[in-house]
Amino acid sequence: MAANQVNLSYFNPNFQYPYALRQLDFQVAMQDVYDFFEDVNSMLRAKGLQRLDDMMRPANLSGTISDMVTDSIAKGARGLVPNTHHNGHPDLLMRGKYANDAVESGSEGIEVKSTKNPGGAVDTHGARKQWMTVFVYSVDNETQPVDARGPLTFREIYLAQVEPSDFRLNSRNTDKGTRTATLDADGLKKLRPNWIYLDPTWHTPTHDYLRKLANRPTS
Repeated sequence: MAANQVNLSYFNPNFQYPYALRQLDFQVAMQDVYDFFEDVNSMLRAKGLQRLDDMMRPANLSGTISDMVTDSIAKGARGLVPNTHHNGHPDLLMRGKYANDAVESGSEGIEVKSTKNPGGAVDTHGARKQWMTVFVYSVDNETQPVDARGPLTFREIYLAQVEPSDFRLNSRNTDKGTRTATLDADGLKKLRPNWIYLDPTWHTPTHDYLRKLANRPTS
């Protein structure tokens, strides 16, 4: 079972990264996830057990990927560190901004999310002004036999600054009693042009939206 590989041609060469981030920080984080799943799944399949991708519930898988990406980006990033406050926001903090690199709710840093939803719509722990990065991935749970299934693959990555007005509140509450929030239609219009990585073979509403932007008449 070969590890998946990041396709460097899918990166946006014109993206302007905040907080001294680099394409390399995202590339390494993606490859760390790929290598981890290859190592674990090879061991599981050798014992006749389910792949980790098939075993985990979708929400748990997304949470695990978000945590892995956060840790990996923090290791290479020059201007960001992990938020050491339990369930603190955002996940990555501007280096030296907060005492002991810990804050319950801060404004300087980046929140990290992952989802299987094409286009990047994902639940958050509230509507905030924030930098938010969203990793969109796909999982093959259908191909038969199981050993012929493709590996977990990142399809889209976004990084944009959003405002509370860009969100719609959901009926579901967080563990703190606040309502979860998801970017609304206008919020997604702000997120999708700010793509870092985009698989041209993947069906996502972002491709249609970018085509519309490119064909829009200029005044």
